[in-house]
Amino acid sequence: TSPYPLTRPFDAQRKAALKASDTLYCYDLPALFEAAVEKQWNDASSKGGIEGGIRAASKPLMVMYTSELVVQKKKGDGSKSWTMKDYLNGDLELVQMSRGAGANDVGMVAWLMILKTIEYPEGRQVILIANDITHKAGSFGTREDVVFKLASEYARERRIPRLYVAANSGARIGLAEGVKKAFKVAFKDPLKPENGFNFIYVTKDDYERFGSSKKEIIAEPVTLDGEEVYKVTDIIGAEPDLGVENLKGSGLIAGETSSAYNDIFTMTIVLGRTVGIGAYLVRLGQRTIQKADTSPIILTGYQALNKLMGVDVYSTNDQLGGPGIMYSNGVSHLVAPDHLQAVSSAIEWLSFVPSVRNGLLPITDIRGIDEIERPIEFTPTAGIPYDPRLLLTGGENDDGVWQSGFFDKGSFTESLSGWAKSVVVGRARLGGIPMGVVATENRTAEAIKPADPADVKGAESITQEAGCVWFPNSAYKTAQAINDFRTEDLPLMIFANWRGFSGGQRDMFDEVLKYGSLIVDAFVAYEQPIFVFIPPFAEIRGGAW
Repeated sequence: TSPYPLTRPFDAQRKAALKASDTLYCYDLPALFEAAVEKQWNDASSKGGIEGGIRAASKPLMVMYTSELVVQKKKGDGSKSWTMKDYLNGDLELVQMSRGAGANDVGMVAWLMILKTIEYPEGRQVILIANDITHKAGSFGTREDVVFKLASEYARERRIPRLYVAANSGARIGLAEGVKKAFKVAFKDPLKPENGFNFIYVTKDDYERFGSSKKEIIAEPVTLDGEEVYKVTDIIGAEPDLGVENLKGSGLIAGETSSAYNDIFTMTIVLGRTVGIGAYLVRLGQRTIQKADTSPIILTGYQALNKLMGVDVYSTNDQLGGPGIMYSNGVSHLVAPDHLQAVSSAIEWLSFVPSVRNGLLPITDIRGIDEIERPIEFTPTAGIPYDPRLLLTGGENDDGVWQSGFFDKGSFTESLSGWAKSVVVGRARLGGIPMGVVATENRTAEAIKPADPADVKGAESITQEAGCVWFPNSAYKTAQAINDFRTEDLPLMIFANWRGFSGGQRDMFDEVLKYGSLIVDAFVAYEQPIFVFIPPFAEIRGGAW
């Protein structure tokens, strides 16, 4: 009788996504990207100076346009359902479509977004792929894998960035619904079901329905309470995506993501739990932004591990793959407190990257923010350790007077800061030109290895790592960062202050030689200019030289 609707469209889906993994309904994601781009324009306008005035005047009326990418058969009949077999036969295509939210029948959704960012006010194209966690718990079946694969290939063909928003349950373990409704249980004691059961079975009529004609089950005749029944030994089922065929699709998209990392800019934004193949997609895409809570990157849920060990060791999935683990070991590059900040961080990251692979760098006008022709006012003091970030960004001296650093004021963004703290990596601008940055930490850093609750004798270990030395983890971090900068088409600036590689017994055992050689591999593959800057009072020795 109410003249106004009491619920909005998709409220049920939003509640389901929130309950499943404290995340968003996937069709709300484009609006989140629009809000993040709006925020970028507003922040730039409020900076003042010539640049701020220009930004305020040139802000477009609409900052984002999207069209959904839908998989359908090539014959043009979008109403017909398709399967993995159609993909393998080459019968599928990806079509741009403007359709309503929630029209998907697959748990994976993709969009072509045109973002009118500050660097590209005319618009830059980005492919966004997201799990629909309200569809079969966001699990990966073969149809989801095909959508992911085709959308990723679409990005690679156009050499445009590919973003993946992860919130899923891993590869699908299906249930044969027909058999599920028909099977019965032969309990050891029908009055005490907690004592266990001998087998599951179906009646003769059900066996003729499922087994003899359709081969949905394999069963053998047995006698139970004087009646002939069929003991079920195998369940095949009639529905698609019930078993290991889903793992075949998982392998397909894992390989696709690995190829995409080398060909284009890839990034994963983890806004909910991501499990199994979902966790591997995070790592294979390399660049990762993780929401601070209820967004673990895991291979197996904590309940399953507790069952395996027969004791309640873990209490949350965050113990296995939360930021405390994944930010500290370099899987997650950045951590964000909420959904909007995670997407805003992705937009900021994109601001350093060309609109297409091997394209022109997005050079910004820094007038009113900083000057190109100026001295670097921050200078280290001989023999006194200092924060190398001050050399990059500048900072206030003891009297509160600003001293400029190497890069444009306010342009440096650090990544991987939770891992291997004896090296600092990130992105910055020099005269408006985006650059990758690797700098040496000259102070002593701590490497903390948490205690595993599953190991009764285990204890947290804290290792002191001297400054100006490459350890196994910091050598790996250096190589990882250089590879990331290469596929972002950034010139590289290295602030070199190394005494060499740590050659003690523990570090030799921990493969410092292996990770150190990865740095050389990364340099050899690098396609953009590399600059080495030796700061005042720095030194280069041994393998670092």
